[in-house]
This record gives sequence, C-alpha cells and structure tokens, in this order.
Amino acid sequence: MTPTPEFVLIVGASRGIGFALTEALLARPQTQHLFAASRMASHSEQLRQLASDHPGRLTALDVDISDEDSIVAAIASLKQHCDRLDWVITTAGLLHDGKRLAPERRLADVTARNILHSMTVNCVGPVLIAKHVAPLLPRQEPCIIANLSARVGSIEDNRLGGWYAYRAAKAAQNMLTRNLSIELKRRNRKIRCVALHPGTVDTDLSAPFNANSKTLFSVGQAAGYLLNVLDNLNDDDNGNFFAWDGQRIAW
Repeated sequence: MTPTPEFVLIVGASRGIGFALTEALLARPQTQHLFAASRMASHSEQLRQLASDHPGRLTALDVDISDEDSIVAAIASLKQHCDRLDWVITTAGLLHDGKRLAPERRLADVTARNILHSMTVNCVGPVLIAKHVAPLLPRQEPCIIANLSARVGSIEDNRLGGWYAYRAAKAAQNMLTRNLSIELKRRNRKIRCVALHPGTVDTDLSAPFNANSKTLFSVGQAAGYLLNVLDNLNDDDNGNFFAWDGQRIAW
C-alpha cells in the first residue's frame, strides 16, 4: 500500500482524466497541496473554481511539456510553495490534433512530422517532467511517478497494427518509465515508477474512436480506478505497466 500523498503534481490537470484526478485528490483531507499543471492552467475556469473550493490547497502552473524551459520555470514556481513531492502524475498526451495529426490506418499515412510531434508530447515530455521533479522526491518514504500510457503502446499486445506514431510514442514512453524506475530506485528503494492504462475513457482524445468500444468509462470512473491502482502499489510494483483494474500489461 502507498500512503495517501500530501504534496502532488498533476501534469495535464486542466481537463479529462487529469482534472478528474485533481478533483479526487483534493477531496482527500490528507492532500495538503496539489499543483495542477497544463499549458493554460492559469486560465482554466474549472481549476479556478477548484482553487476557490479548496482555499490554499491548489496552485495552477502553466507548463508546456514540449518546452524544457517552460518545465524548469514551472518547477521553480512550485518550489516557492513546497520542497517535496510525494506523487507526480503526468496525464498529458496527444493522439490527434484535429488538423494534420491523426492515427494512421496504413503505412502510406505515416509522416516524419507526425511521428516526431507525437514523440515530443507523449514520450519526451513525461521524462523531462521526471528529470526536473526528481530532486523533490523523498529519499526514504514511498513516492510515485506515474505516467499515463496506453495499452496500444504494448509491443507484445499489438495485434492490429496501425496507429504508428501513437503506438511508437507510448512504447518509447514506457521504456523511459522503466529506465526511471531503475535509476531512481538507487536513491529511494520505496519509489514506484509506473505506466498506467486508463481503459477507454470519454475524453476529447478518444472521442473520435469510441463508437465501437464495449466499455467506455467516464473521466470520474477512470480517475477512481487509477487512484485505486496507485493506492495499492508496493515496492515490487516499481517499473511495471498496469491497466485500470490493476492487472499488469506486458511491455
């Protein structure tokens, strides 16, 4: 079991699963301060209302995870409020942009631009977040770095093909999460670095592809399932990939 965190950073907190996690964790009295980060966090009416509902417990941080300078600035702002983080959850991700980036159905649809764009957001962003929060993680107490991944990032589970950029970016993200679990455990044997698959969730990211889904979760349901997974992690779970129901997914 992982103790309920006191200080939390959620990246991608202004909408979807990230916002639902933010709501759920603020509902826990043990959460002393939650940092809600996204590209336009300071302009989010939802986050502004949450901050009003929980005075002194929520700080919005503007951060572009594709820009390392932006990450550095956000963490510097965070340090003005606290000097430690117990949980870091990165939910920010990119599957399509409503313009040129969309899941590829065949090889002929693949472009270098789309692969690199997907890699930057889905893979590079989370590891840069980890790079700059690592000094704030405790050295002895249990702590968590959780990156929102997707089952389609599992190489072993790939039966359908397609979705080249997103599959590759999530597979790469999974590798970097595994790397983090090895290096950071040298500093704290109680750390749990994990990749999470939330299931099919009713968000803007998945909306165009939900028509044939047999099980579709609301963001609130998904957040609840994911928090249950995180709450029940132990030291041996470090460096693994978990589905919303707690089952391990093969890399």
